[in-house]
Amino acid sequence: MTLSRRTILTAPLVFAALPVSRIMAAPPPREVDIVVIGAGAAGLAAARRVKAAGRGVVVIEAAPRIGGRCRTDPAMFGVPFDRGARSLYNPDGNPLVKLARASGLDIAPATMGQKIRVGRRNARAGEAEDFLTALVRASRAIDAAARDGRDVACASVLPNDLGDWAATVDVVLGASATGKDLRDLSTMDRARMQERVAAIVCRQGLGALLARLGDDVPVALDTAATRLSWSDRDVAVETPAGRIAARAAIVTVSTHVLASGRIAFAPDLPKRQLDAASGLGLGSYDRIALQLPGNPLGLGRDESLIERGKDARTASLAANVGGSSLCTIDVAGRFGAELSAQGEDAMVAFAREWLAALFGNDAVSKIERSFATRWNADALIGGAMSAAAPGAAGARKILAQPFGNVFIAGEATHETLFGTVEGAWESGERAADAALKKIGPAKPPPPPRKPRAKRRAKHPR
Repeated sequence: MTLSRRTILTAPLVFAALPVSRIMAAPPPREVDIVVIGAGAAGLAAARRVKAAGRGVVVIEAAPRIGGRCRTDPAMFGVPFDRGARSLYNPDGNPLVKLARASGLDIAPATMGQKIRVGRRNARAGEAEDFLTALVRASRAIDAAARDGRDVACASVLPNDLGDWAATVDVVLGASATGKDLRDLSTMDRARMQERVAAIVCRQGLGALLARLGDDVPVALDTAATRLSWSDRDVAVETPAGRIAARAAIVTVSTHVLASGRIAFAPDLPKRQLDAASGLGLGSYDRIALQLPGNPLGLGRDESLIERGKDARTASLAANVGGSSLCTIDVAGRFGAELSAQGEDAMVAFAREWLAALFGNDAVSKIERSFATRWNADALIGGAMSAAAPGAAGARKILAQPFGNVFIAGEATHETLFGTVEGAWESGERAADAALKKIGPAKPPPPPRKPRAKRRAKHPR
């Protein structure tokens, strides 16, 4: 069985700098064919598709940067540090891999080195086999429940005899894969999740990739959509910079933003879509970055590690990112959310404690610099990837259904690639195609008027 980043974290980042994406120097236009709300992967994909069709488009983004949940910091640790998403998957059919190469960015397979830690030692071969057996049995139980149409909590269908690996299986299949514990996750949603195989990394970082792909797209940053008025004929978006009238709108904000009412809809957001967004709440997934010069952990470049834990109070480690001294510790699920709510100091303190338990206090004493993401506290996003609650497995299809001339896109609307950058990208292209079809072909410009022949003035005889 091949384990992907969504099961056991793989760890790839390597060197380069973040390109600066073009932003609009002037206020956004007052009228376009299609307005896109949100400049993450889905929004950029939609805008590029609309522009390629020869229609007028503008993207409005509330944040001061593009990328959404893809954000690369090239300076803090001297190596591109992806604070959010950092891998692409299934490269043979992934459009972003081709686009990255065409943009001159470096794409490489993720290093697949992985270890399982049992206290202060690595797991023995027999222990690793026991873990994989438990993982497969749990996955099959979830899949079987889904095939039977049982949209219930994944935790409720697990075998009772997973032994010492029960807690680890729960974290790997739940929190580390989706941002939610298995007790908070729908069996049917988890079973539909396409396996993330053959992980690919952009050496400049995924945030850098999206910045590059947004270079040719008109994006208005620091421009929040406050109100969206819609009908079957047209839409209007209110922003601090003024009102934008359009034939259609593509909304790519997170399910947290949709459900929170941060954007007012007139008429109201249909109840079906509102309930769907609520059922697809964002999981919690954060990254604690530590600078550990001299490789005190004794791990390889981009090597990843998990532990045989007793409960959900655990993490996953990516060591020596891109051959640098950067190591990242990821925390997720309910435990990750509770830890993040306590603030960055508490998160770093946990990381130090966790590392000391696995590698000793001497290794921890080598930490020079630290940083922790807190995506749940970001009001413009509100968490990590979407994950369907028990009973809400049909929400993704409902959320993607247009209403009036409004189309919703984003990773949450993709039924198999949710939680991935490529899933968000594909959803944006789909929404753009649907919006272009709805508004119809552009009307040809009227033919130029022929100049009227001058009438000769009558002269008296």
